[in-house]
Amino acid sequence: MAIEIKAPRFPESIADGTVAAWHKQPGDAVRRDDLLVDIETDKVVLEIVAPVDGTLGEILKSEGEIVLSEELIALFEAGVVEAAAPSGDRPERAADISPGAPEPVASPAARKLANENGLDLASLNGSGKGGRITKEDVARAVAGTSPEPGKQVEVVASATAVSASPGLPSGTEERVERRVPMTRLRASIARRLVEAQHNAAMLTTFNEVNMQPVMALRSKYREEFERRHNGTRLGYMSFFVRVTVEALKRFPSVNASIDGNDVLYHGFYDIGVAITTERGLVVPVVRDADGLSLAQIEDAIRDYGSKARDGKLSIEDMSGGTFTISNGGVFGSLLSTPILNPPQTGILGMHKIEERPVVEAGEIVVRPMMYLALSYDHRLIDGQEAVRFLVDIKALLEDPARILLDI
Repeated sequence: MAIEIKAPRFPESIADGTVAAWHKQPGDAVRRDDLLVDIETDKVVLEIVAPVDGTLGEILKSEGEIVLSEELIALFEAGVVEAAAPSGDRPERAADISPGAPEPVASPAARKLANENGLDLASLNGSGKGGRITKEDVARAVAGTSPEPGKQVEVVASATAVSASPGLPSGTEERVERRVPMTRLRASIARRLVEAQHNAAMLTTFNEVNMQPVMALRSKYREEFERRHNGTRLGYMSFFVRVTVEALKRFPSVNASIDGNDVLYHGFYDIGVAITTERGLVVPVVRDADGLSLAQIEDAIRDYGSKARDGKLSIEDMSGGTFTISNGGVFGSLLSTPILNPPQTGILGMHKIEERPVVEAGEIVVRPMMYLALSYDHRLIDGQEAVRFLVDIKALLEDPARILLDI
């Protein structure tokens, strides 16, 4: 029985998608729920799996082609199959895998890069969670192979040039370049960042916070917190989400957005948390953060992090959001100016915690300090309001009891 394989139904905010990678080829036998194809949108990569056991028929949309919502992309023939070809391998390479060998676990980007360069994923050791093969693992393997004559090898997708190998005689160095189209996610990020700078009067205000009270509280209750909440770890981000929500309640304009000539004041607190993945920056949203405990916030962020690494974030996970928090400190950033996430009017930037000498009660002491940055849309938020918002965040972090006392 012939079955039509269609693109997913895209939400109104997404017009179309691109066929990123076919993991099966015409004639391949597949099992139900085997991965057939990845559809890349401006926000996420959507996976389409086999509806039943059968054989993949004709592919109507090749890799790189644009597909619309629910557009027909392939034909599938249902039927009983003896054995399914390992996902992600071409038919001519299936014989290279011994019967019964487990299928290597790899991200879609890693599979695509491996297929482009003729690499067997089974021969690689994954550095990701649970031995998952990442794009960086494939890139390292590609860098260690000799390219075919006339073939240029991309070592890192974002690189535009590869330096010459050391030790080559002068005059024999190869200057390799490869033009690589932006992924839809990277193009979407680029478009939104330019839009934010062109369409908003963006300014940034800075402050610094003494993190010792939060660090002491975290250290004192960390083990008891984990026991009470089934292993949930107490991190810093949950504190920042909580104090941000409290500050947003006091300054509604920072939780608002501009829609034409109207201002939308949101009566809820959906906090976006920026997460870096191998495909680019994504911002999943912690919904109704004002009603969540620290443990629930930590669980939500942890789940989003796992889904982001595995490419499992859905469009719904990243839709909406009234305010964003970005933590460049995990990469060692000491100070930066975060850029707005349209149509939001504010974004908080966290940075590296570093011991510095500060003056307290006339004495010089060493404290774990963090610089905070608030970028805001000056069309809606005045400078004094932005400064007071950041000062309130500083006060709440330096004296967490204020949250309980509502002061």
